[in-house]
Amino acid sequence: MELLGRRLRALRAAAGRTVASVAADAGLSVPYIANLENGRGNPTMAALDRLARALGTELSVELGQPGAEPAVEPPASLVRVARTERFRRVTIELAGSNRSPSEVAAALVDLLARVGPALGVEPDDVDWWRLLDALLLVGLYSHRSTGTAP
Repeated sequence: MELLGRRLRALRAAAGRTVASVAADAGLSVPYIANLENGRGNPTMAALDRLARALGTELSVELGQPGAEPAVEPPASLVRVARTERFRRVTIELAGSNRSPSEVAAALVDLLARVGPALGVEPDDVDWWRLLDALLLVGLYSHRSTGTAP
């Protein structure tokens, strides 16, 4: 449940959404979603499917390997950045035509959430934008030097 909660929060943050807006779209209560995000509760598959659709993604069930890395809770500064229109534009550009922007956004938030602990400090908004700009440059232009498509 803890892993599911972190994943839901990361998806919501990446979409720049509040708990209330997701709850309204999913037809679920705010406390219900807040409890899920905090690793509490026992959601039905139907509720998870409604949440996934409200977050612009789809539900998939995967039985993972023991010891797989759990999602990391994004810091407040990253959540603020993920809620901006600029972040949405970056994810659309990185997604290209063959990937879902919402999945790219969730993956970016998860990746960036791991940066602070690795550095020993929590980056601020400007630091997040620097990291995103670097990732955007790599994602869009690395194929030119190797001759392969991104």
